[in-house]
Amino acid sequence: MTQHVAPEWVPSACTLPTVEQPLRLAEFDALFARAVQAVQRPERTRLRLELAFSPQNAAQAAELTARETSCCSFFAFTLGIAEGTLTLDVRVPQRQTAVLDALQARVGLV
Repeated sequence: MTQHVAPEWVPSACTLPTVEQPLRLAEFDALFARAVQAVQRPERTRLRLELAFSPQNAAQAAELTARETSCCSFFAFTLGIAEGTLTLDVRVPQRQTAVLDALQARVGLV
């Protein structure tokens, strides 16, 4: 199955080579499908994902978001681990909210 990378998902500021973008999208989709338990949008520029608590999910989220910030430096990811909960906050500047909208839509598709 070929996955389409929506234009709003990959902004012009992204430096990830075009050929690698569908692979990165698939990695996010796999994490979302396996781990996301709830989604909140407390601010227009912030998305909070509640992930199933496990060392594997924490490690994958940390590794994936670290790689993502190397090509899309406008993202700010905060991984929270406390009292048996695992959260991933994603922040973007106001001008990148369309990217956050697309990310939130991806979570709903998997």
